[in-house]
Amino acid sequence: MTPIEEKYNKALKELITLGESQGYLTYAEINDILPEELLTESQIESVVTVVEELGISVSEVAPDADTLVIEKGAKAQSNSAEAALAALAALDSEFGRTSDPVRMYMREMGVVELLEQKDETRIAKKIEEHIYEVMDGLTLYPRACDIFLIAYKRLEDGKCNITDVVIGYDGDEKSDEELATVNEETDDEFNQGYMGPDALEVENRVEVIRDCKIKYDELNEKFGYLDAKTIKAKQALSKALVKLRLAPKLVVSIQNEIDELFEKIKAEDKLIMDMCLDAGMPRDVFFKLYEENETNLDWLKGAKLKKEVVNNLKEYKEDIYFAQKRFLTYEKETKASIVEIKAFVKQIRAGERKAKKYKREMIEANLRLVISIAKKYANRGLQFLDLIQEGNVGLMKAVDKFEYRRGYKFSTYATWWIRQAITRSIADQARTIRIPVHMIETINKLNRVQRTLLQKFGRAATPEELAEEMEIEEDKIRKILKIAKEPLSMETPVGDDEDSNIGDFIEDLSVSSPLDVTTRESLSEITGDLLDNLSPREAKVLKMRFGIGMNTDHTLEEVGRQFDVTRERIRQIESKALRKLRHPSRSHKLQSFLE
Repeated sequence: MTPIEEKYNKALKELITLGESQGYLTYAEINDILPEELLTESQIESVVTVVEELGISVSEVAPDADTLVIEKGAKAQSNSAEAALAALAALDSEFGRTSDPVRMYMREMGVVELLEQKDETRIAKKIEEHIYEVMDGLTLYPRACDIFLIAYKRLEDGKCNITDVVIGYDGDEKSDEELATVNEETDDEFNQGYMGPDALEVENRVEVIRDCKIKYDELNEKFGYLDAKTIKAKQALSKALVKLRLAPKLVVSIQNEIDELFEKIKAEDKLIMDMCLDAGMPRDVFFKLYEENETNLDWLKGAKLKKEVVNNLKEYKEDIYFAQKRFLTYEKETKASIVEIKAFVKQIRAGERKAKKYKREMIEANLRLVISIAKKYANRGLQFLDLIQEGNVGLMKAVDKFEYRRGYKFSTYATWWIRQAITRSIADQARTIRIPVHMIETINKLNRVQRTLLQKFGRAATPEELAEEMEIEEDKIRKILKIAKEPLSMETPVGDDEDSNIGDFIEDLSVSSPLDVTTRESLSEITGDLLDNLSPREAKVLKMRFGIGMNTDHTLEEVGRQFDVTRERIRQIESKALRKLRHPSRSHKLQSFLE
């Protein structure tokens, strides 16, 4: 039961007790006793209905003594406890229904019990057991060793890190970052716990794998992959690979190859089955004959089938034959039988399913930890549900990487992953314009320094003072300050009345201002009036020379060709027309446009 439901039950019990003692309840008393979360019209009506069903009247004011009917018979007394329980049940059903996703999530989350450290260890062991089952199935695939040895050769050539090949390596200093929040007591437990293999041990285990591989190849060459000795050597090779704990990238690479092969096998199986069923073979008969006979080309010989089915199968005989030949090709490429491949694929998927079940149990038991951490990061640009979701992603990663042998509680370890997931999501998603995580950290540091200097000086610090305090160049400080500014919505209200917004005060550069439009129209009108005072020839020469009313201006030669005169004559006409326009009686009209 959640705290809010406990408050509801307590308030209802108090109302029932008060109502039974005085024989009535007023709405004022209900409002005073019920929690604030319950004071909605529909919820109050539900409570009133429940109370009235117990025989307690509800009114606006207390009734007179004469009109009060107090009947506390034995029946009422004996049924009061049962009635109270029924009322509580009715209230629970009423308030159990909610559309608020946060409350629904928290109610479901609260049902799961918290785990003690011994329970965490038990679940972690189960997860490890089933992951080992998966790895055992993966490494039984003969090509798995080839993929590993190719990766290890790249490591020997210096083309990758050891953490790209194996996990739990003792020399990997980066793994200590995952323990950022453990205390000294936990550190002592960790030092006494499990440690991964060191460099020498890795080399020794790889040598064992190589020896097993050589032995397996020799037996396979001599006796074939179906021989008991070869199968035993393959199992020894598988165990050696599992002990080394392959890196996730290698595991994914092996699993992708197996999945791709298995899809091809499934496609061939379906093709053969469809042909047999089309021929009229009963499904149960098909499975009985075909199972573990995928590469047996004579699997239909001696089968007791109807004559009609046998005749129909003759049409598909060639297609079935080629499908089975493809199976033989797959076996030759992988050095494993189709039956074996199906068996370890089944083992892999069963192990994954069981490991997923226990991981889910561990995750659900620690969802409250995510809530407690997410609350600290509220109002930082992401909604609370988004913070919970990101924290849950971190929790799932923590479950995948938790190592119970190190001796500390899962919550201690998971806190780091949850916090990292939430802070990264805030850095990536909280801002309209994304800023890299390293710059977010610098901005946060700058904000802390700004607050410190504000308390010290009693005023905002200058970029020079910030640069000196943070030991960063002043130009870089100015860039950081510029980047740190939050985008401002153009819909932000301005003024007390909030009848305008910031967008109303930003100039629209795509539209000409009214002043410019009016000025151009006035200039065009006055210029036209002045040109009307000239002769038609002079006016046309000026219009062509200066491009007035045209797409472009013209040279003296172009205007001369238009009038069939020399360019010198056009120059003279132009000069004469301009002298006329410069006369004070005309030029004063254009004087205002020069100011």
